[in-house]
Amino acid sequence: MNCKPRIKGIILVIIGATLWGVSGTVAQFLFQEKGFSAEWLVVIRLLVSGIILLVHAFIKGNKNLWKIWETKHNCWSLVIFSIIGMVGVQYTYFASIKYGNAPTATILQYLSAVIIACYLIIFNKRIPNLQEIIAIILAMAGTFFIITKGNIHTLSISKLALFWGICSAFTAAFYTLQPRYLLAKYGSTIVVGWGMLIGGIAFSFIHQPWNFTGQWSIASIFAVIFVVLFGTLIAFCCYLESLKYIQPTETSVLSCVEPLSAAFLSIYWLKVPFGLPEWAGTACIIGTIIILSQVKNKENQANLTI
Repeated sequence: MNCKPRIKGIILVIIGATLWGVSGTVAQFLFQEKGFSAEWLVVIRLLVSGIILLVHAFIKGNKNLWKIWETKHNCWSLVIFSIIGMVGVQYTYFASIKYGNAPTATILQYLSAVIIACYLIIFNKRIPNLQEIIAIILAMAGTFFIITKGNIHTLSISKLALFWGICSAFTAAFYTLQPRYLLAKYGSTIVVGWGMLIGGIAFSFIHQPWNFTGQWSIASIFAVIFVVLFGTLIAFCCYLESLKYIQPTETSVLSCVEPLSAAFLSIYWLKVPFGLPEWAGTACIIGTIIILSQVKNKENQANLTI
């Protein structure tokens, strides 16, 4: 067995997940240090990334670029994915960062793995196995440590950060489960590209791209470029490319470097306090992801992606 392709896949998924985690911390810098609004960053990220992905598909001559619009069912499915899934996961994640911090927002979003597992258990009308029960208990324990620092009488994060973080987990689960048919038939580049563009256009009616608040500087310009280019496009491409060389279950486990990269960078750059309870909570939720990624089921449990 040739190990080189496998090593390449591992490196690619780690790079992609790390860029996602770092982009969350960079977004926190824009929100809390430069006064940028989450709404503006979401609409710009969606529009620019969507256009670039679709232009790339057009240049490559991807025939699915227009085929995806051939049936009414596809059209409605894509629009629902764009507005509820794409806009939902982007805005709730950034809102959680704005009112809290990047590590907490990222870790709470990873609870989507438990939501997906519970959905599949209910949908398939089966009893959860021991691994799933342990994973759910770990997720609950991890969430407890993250939001209370081990003190049941207090919240260590704002109620808005917790609210948007939980919403982020649910929208991430929807984002993962809803477009499975479209992804299988037309490919992730086409589905995500159109999802970003449609979502960006739809969100423009709520917050116009030219409606900007914040402080422009060299640092903030580079931060915006990083979030859009490295934290979205390059991270997305690395993640997809990794699937050619390693199994989806492996990418789920390796992508756990995302919350870790967000935590480390936030601690050392933005001086976010992150004590033993938060690390314990992070470990519990990462353990949840690892356990659930090993669960084999006939429903082809969806692989997690931000």
